[in-house]
Amino acid sequence: MASGTIRYWAAAKEAAGTGEEQVEGNTLADVLESVLARRSGDDRLARVLARSSFLIDDRPVGTRAHSGVELTDGCVVEVLPPFAGG
Repeated sequence: MASGTIRYWAAAKEAAGTGEEQVEGNTLADVLESVLARRSGDDRLARVLARSSFLIDDRPVGTRAHSGVELTDGCVVEVLPPFAGG
């Protein structure tokens, strides 16, 4: 199981209640499930994650299934909700 850091930006940071936290998981789906489980009963982060883009070590996840995005030790997952403006 890989361990790393998840960083939240903008609305994701507000919904998570923190700018970053340590995570463990084999895939992006594992990590997202884990951070949501930590906040059971509060669906604000789930709503933001559903419309967010993700970077893994500065590489875009794009449209790949989160269950197929494997993580490595020391990885950094960036959560990028839609931003307004340009």
